[in-house]
Amino acid sequence: MNTIRLILAALVVTAANAQQSVETVRVVSKTVERVVALPGDLTPYLAADLYARVNGFVDRVEVDRGSMVKKGQPLVTLVAPELAAQVAEAESKAQAAESQRAEAQAKLVASQSTYERTKAAAATPGAVAENEVVAAEKSMDAARALVAAMESASRAAQASIGVLKDLEGYLKVTAPFDGVITTRLVHPGALAGPAIPLLRIEDTARLRLVVAVPEADAGGIPRGARVTFTVPAYRGETFGGMVARVAHSVDLKTRTMPVELDVSNAGLRLAPGMYAQVQWPVRAARAALLVPPASIVTTNERQFVVRIAGGLAEWVTVRRGAAAGELVEVFGALRAGDVVARRGSDELREGTRVVGRE
Repeated sequence: MNTIRLILAALVVTAANAQQSVETVRVVSKTVERVVALPGDLTPYLAADLYARVNGFVDRVEVDRGSMVKKGQPLVTLVAPELAAQVAEAESKAQAAESQRAEAQAKLVASQSTYERTKAAAATPGAVAENEVVAAEKSMDAARALVAAMESASRAAQASIGVLKDLEGYLKVTAPFDGVITTRLVHPGALAGPAIPLLRIEDTARLRLVVAVPEADAGGIPRGARVTFTVPAYRGETFGGMVARVAHSVDLKTRTMPVELDVSNAGLRLAPGMYAQVQWPVRAARAALLVPPASIVTTNERQFVVRIAGGLAEWVTVRRGAAAGELVEVFGALRAGDVVARRGSDELREGTRVVGRE
């Protein structure tokens, strides 16, 4: 009887020893955001090539490459002698038209006076013939029509002067917005016109950072998010911008979607044309399954985690994804809440009885 008891006790001890105590964790499910490095180009927020609207010779250039300018500031002054001659001619024609109008007005006053006297005399029977009254009235009407025509001619002459004066105003080229002159293409004495650029102005106090986002990540563009980037000119320093504009169209050649970030550049340290390395956040379209990196076992044959189900160890083949903080994304036949070994090992064979502790 004592022998049987000893055998049973030995079996209990053996069964207890066959169970392994393993530290475990649960598979976590959550939406993760990974970061990928994408190239970007810095461009000016506003940029314009400045042209002369009329033909003329450059008289003065008030700025040069690198000049900081304000909106409305004079930049280039042109001279156009033929335009000055046209203005003088138009003013002369306007004066002549005004003189003719005044003469016609005087004739109208005389005609009105003659008509009124003739009509008054006609009130006395036999003093004035009836046809004289009619003739005086017709003469007055003709004088009135001539005055109207001269007034119209005078207004047209004044309008012509106004047009030429406006053209003279175009001889001064001004800044369309606050910015910096990045290119100067003319010097005094050069012939300028609508087809010849004079200067290039760019607004560099703000910049646009254009990033080509791969098509696979276009669905998770973080609109309104702040994104960091670096440039080779300032090694070890990080800059930031806000996602502001999305093209909503994929380039068929590169299979990317252009996205613009607004970058504040008040100190003008960054410059258009600089190459940027952007730390682009990509939001997953679905929830990801996450486990500690140590839970993943990699052998020559497979990559797996050890799941503990019903007190038994089970190898579940997985594929490693992107890191998410202290966890890593996995793809396989797992579900959120599954219990897996915190430190996986191929020594923990399938079917082994396991006591888990979290």
